[in-house]
Amino acid sequence: MQLIMPGEDHGVIAGVDEVGRGPLAGPVTAAAVILDPGRPIAGLKDSKLLPPLQRERLAAAIRARALAWAVGWADHAEIDCLNILQASLLAMRRAVLALSPVPVKVWVDGNCCPALPCAVEAIVKGDSKVAAISAASILAKVERDAAMQRFDTQFPLYGFAVHKGYPTPAHLSAIAIHGVCAIHRRSFEPVRRCLEENA
Repeated sequence: MQLIMPGEDHGVIAGVDEVGRGPLAGPVTAAAVILDPGRPIAGLKDSKLLPPLQRERLAAAIRARALAWAVGWADHAEIDCLNILQASLLAMRRAVLALSPVPVKVWVDGNCCPALPCAVEAIVKGDSKVAAISAASILAKVERDAAMQRFDTQFPLYGFAVHKGYPTPAHLSAIAIHGVCAIHRRSFEPVRRCLEENA
């Protein structure tokens, strides 16, 4: 499928995507990217379809060639306070507001839009249709994976470097054995159940 690139007549358009809705631990991470039509990046696609090394290479190219890029976060405490959807929208908003130049329009992956001071459009499966959203997907994934690698050194009992906080059998087993740690999302059912059982 051919990815959509903004034309000169569109003005400055940012693509936005998030990663990390499903994990039991760590932040939800969003990225916003304004691509430079004069410096195209080959190989952009949904980050879930790319092997880790290719994601890393593309993320480096995005940082080097994009007109602008930014990353926004909502941490585990904000997720528990707001719910995962609202925390994801907050992370997206933070990423977009950190951009310079300021976009005139934002394309968001999915069917929900963050509150922004510019035009915003949700595009279902946008990470496979729109180049700027694909770039945002890649950057968000690489940034969040790096954060979970850092958390792995801080909380080595849970295997965050391997599963990135997702509810794998190994992660669920670690929670059952060791309990929850500071970055677990207390509002998520397996974590909440563990807390209740050990109350």
